[in-house]
Order: sequence, then structure tokens, then C-alpha cells
Amino acid sequence: MPEPDPSTAAEASPPSPKTPAGAKRTALYPLHEAAGASFTDFAGYTMPLRYVSDLAEHHAVRRAAGLFDLSHMGEIEVTGQQAAELLDYALVSEVSAIQIGKAKYTMICGEDGGILDDLIVYRLEQERYMVVANAANTSVVLAALQHRGVGFTATVHDSVDDWALIAIQGPAAAATMAQVTDADLEGLRYYTILSAEVAGVPARLARTGYTGEDGFEVFCSPHDAVVIWDSLISAGAAHGVVPAGLACRDSLRLEAAMPLYGNELSAEISPYEAGLGRVVKLDKSSDFVGRQALQERSAVPVDMVRVGLRAEGRRAPRAGQEVLAAGQPVGRVTSGALSPTLGHPVAMAYVQRYLAEAGTTLDVDIRGHVVAAQVVPLPFYRRTQ
Repeated sequence: MPEPDPSTAAEASPPSPKTPAGAKRTALYPLHEAAGASFTDFAGYTMPLRYVSDLAEHHAVRRAAGLFDLSHMGEIEVTGQQAAELLDYALVSEVSAIQIGKAKYTMICGEDGGILDDLIVYRLEQERYMVVANAANTSVVLAALQHRGVGFTATVHDSVDDWALIAIQGPAAAATMAQVTDADLEGLRYYTILSAEVAGVPARLARTGYTGEDGFEVFCSPHDAVVIWDSLISAGAAHGVVPAGLACRDSLRLEAAMPLYGNELSAEISPYEAGLGRVVKLDKSSDFVGRQALQERSAVPVDMVRVGLRAEGRRAPRAGQEVLAAGQPVGRVTSGALSPTLGHPVAMAYVQRYLAEAGTTLDVDIRGHVVAAQVVPLPFYRRTQ
């Protein structure tokens, strides 16, 4: 997920062009089109799905770096004297404890403890935060923050149109970024953000990503997106950097066992079922929405838990397919693919808790074919450097 300038929003972008279907185009759409991208409509935007091939782009990110247009993500700024108190109340983590220039992965939950979205929150200043929501959930998160903010001396602002978001991910990301910015990249640790010039224009530069690799996310004005994209493509040419689409982003995040809202996360799932109970700060001094329900869920073992599966053969389990034990349904796959990096099928699934131990042998019903699968630790892939 994302970030942008220190205390003021970037210049507002012009109205987004529309496709005939009504989807928005990002500021980088002409470059994607010229590069031969295949497009998909996602969360109200026309986004590049792939340029050459999913496999080539996936391997490029693991071996060199890939450049992603993520301008569909939802940026929401929360400012004011009680911005920290509002976010402590609205979200499950202790947002007030985040230091300036740092970020935190967290969630916004309903009163019943179900996940409305997973988020990254950046503290930009003492009284300024940026919340980055998943593209499909931006309106839900915005409405929830505005509703929960009533009575607080704070402002919740939809700033999605103020920013373009470009991510460069992979082992060559730092070497490439160093050619287009004077920012202290060594000092920019994982989950930190700073204000910097990138390709000669102002931006917010964060060391975050969704691929399991080192990398950066650049928040800039839509007016400046093209110059930053072109500069990174040019600087990265010698390193093997390529433009990459949403298709390989999905296979990359699956290998890294990063959950996807709508697959591993939903309003029917709490952080505890998802194996992400660590983000919930039940002992923070202030009350927060969903606290009682989450306290109750934390006190008893959950019935279903998220696990990793390694399937035999070449057939990859897919979302929605049943997981079986002794021929009986015991769970369901949420994401699956033939892992390009590992060379065998992997999947995440929710299964009954007593079957979640690593080494347990289960089956997956893949379109009528029963395929053996073993429970394995997550993540499937972890970078070594």
C-alpha cells in the first residue's frame, strides 16, 4: 500500500478520463497503452493487467524489479488536534503510538469484529496521517472514518484524486531509485516514509510494498506521474526493470502469503481467523469500534484458520474450491496458483483448526479432481537479502 508532500496536499488533478464503460483512467494510462498493456477494469479503474506475460513480469520482480501503477489505491488524510484519538477509536491498532515518518499495517473492523478493510497508516506530521485503503474499499473506509470521527476535533479528507501512486519492487529497486532521488535510501527503513524529490519533482517516498520484495512506493501529483515513471524505466533499464501488471502482483503477494481483501479477508472474518490478531491492540487505553467483539473472539480458539497448502502435481487450487479430509469438506481455498518462483502449486485456505498443523495431508477438489495437498508454513516465499 501507499504515501506523499509533508504538510500540504499536492495540486489537485484534472478530471480523470473515462472509458466507455465509465471506468477511470490513471494519469499513466497513455504510457501503458503505448507499451502494449492488456487492461482490466478493477475497482472503477482501467488498470494494466499485464504487458508481456504474467510469468515474465513475476520473474522480473523476483530477479530485478517491476514498476507498478497503483494509482487506484485509496488515500484518505486525517488531520487536526484529535486526529490520533479519532484513529485510535476507529482502527484496531494504537495509531497514536506511530512516530512521525513511520507506518503501521492495521485494520478497520465492524462492531462485530469483522474486517472492513486492511490498511496502512502513515504518520506524516504530529497532527496529520494518511490512511491507505484497498481500491475497492475506499468509499467504505472513508464513510466509516467520517462517521466515527463525529465529535472529534479532526478532519477526514478523501484525497484519492490528489495522488498518483507508483511502486518499484524487487532486488534492483534501491539501485534504480538511487539514480532518480537524493533521498537517504539507506536511512529509509521498512515501513517508513519521507518527503523527497523523485525525478526532480516533489513526492512522498515510502519503503513499503505488496510483493515480498524490497521496494518503494512513490506518491506524487498525477501531473508528475509520467516524468517519475519514465525516469524509473530509464534508470532501471540496465538493471532489468520492467513495467508489471496486476496479474503478477497477485501471484507475488500469494507467494509472500499477503492477504487480499475479498479472498483472505472479509467482513465475515476477524483478524484472529486470518492469523493477524497481532494487529489488534486490546489493551490500548482508549476504546475502539469492535473492541468487545474482538475481546470475546480472542478469548477462545477460532474454528477456522488461514493456512498454506502445497498441492501435488501441476493443477493449482483456485479460490472457492473445497478442501477435504477423508472425503468430507473441512474448508475452502481463498487464493491459489502455480507458483512461478517455487515451481509447484500453492494456495491459502481456511480450514478447521484441528487440521491446521504443518504436515497435515488434505485434499482439494479441483473441478471434480481430488488432488492431495499438504499444510505448510506461511509464507511460501521469503526473500533472502
